[in-house]
Amino acid sequence: MSLQRVDQWRAQIEERYLAARAADPGRFEPRLSFSWSNWGFGLEPLEASCDRLARSGIELIELHGNHYGPDLGYRVEETLRILGDRGLRVSGVCGMFSDDNDLSSNRPLSQQAAIDYIRREVAFTKAVGGTYLLVVPGAVGRPQAYDASELARSSAALRLVADEFTTHGVLAAIEPIRSAEVSLVHSVREAVAYIEAVGSAGVQHLNGDVYHMQVEEPHVALAVIEAGDRLVNLHLADSNRLALGHGSMDLDSIIMASYLIGHNAPGRFVTAEPLGPGAGPYAARTARPDPAVLDALVHDSITYFREREDAVRAL
Repeated sequence: MSLQRVDQWRAQIEERYLAARAADPGRFEPRLSFSWSNWGFGLEPLEASCDRLARSGIELIELHGNHYGPDLGYRVEETLRILGDRGLRVSGVCGMFSDDNDLSSNRPLSQQAAIDYIRREVAFTKAVGGTYLLVVPGAVGRPQAYDASELARSSAALRLVADEFTTHGVLAAIEPIRSAEVSLVHSVREAVAYIEAVGSAGVQHLNGDVYHMQVEEPHVALAVIEAGDRLVNLHLADSNRLALGHGSMDLDSIIMASYLIGHNAPGRFVTAEPLGPGAGPYAARTARPDPAVLDALVHDSITYFREREDAVRAL
């Protein structure tokens, strides 16, 4: 029986992975840097979230970008103390963009809110030692476009604040999101086009998400390869957006693709973000979580990821 196309793609990726590793084994020695995005933990105190990650041996955290106003969000010194006491470091900050702070909005006040929000988050990311700030070109949870000018408005608004990334040494990581959740920029190719439309040295990188890729790309691992050097972070969840190992996502191919593009280099991360299925996940930001559910989510994800990374490295 002939192979399905998906199996052919997997075989091609494995062949490329093995050939590249044989040609330059030293490049494949460092492991992928595994982080966890904590905004899905909702109203749980940061101390409790960090305790959970530390118990599972996770040393990196992607912090919720919760500086929605000057009086809101994590405080730098307190955050660094909480993380330091538990041996955690910051990979980056997950920027949150809704109708309230929408770069593509046809309401200037919402655009201004997005610009001000980015300024606060870039400064915070730098202060806590993060590498990147995730930026979404349009509002999450609004899949219907306002009009045909969203990309032009969004790219122009981000251009106004792009120098902040260069000044602070923080990477702007543009995230493509599935069309069920946002109205523009759904794929790696569209994200690159958006970056080119912004036209700034401060905006050059991507944040991938395998859950969105499985919908908007022909093949998740091939999309990782297409993103290449632009990819600074890759969000991980299984095919049902649950813990890794609880769905049908081909994690081995994703791991091989990540190694192929050199994503195991310093300053590059894979970050678990299992949010559960649904059209709009942002409600989790302000919900009270069940600690036992989160404990299992973290334990299962990191255990399965390490198991599959070991298997790939043993090929």
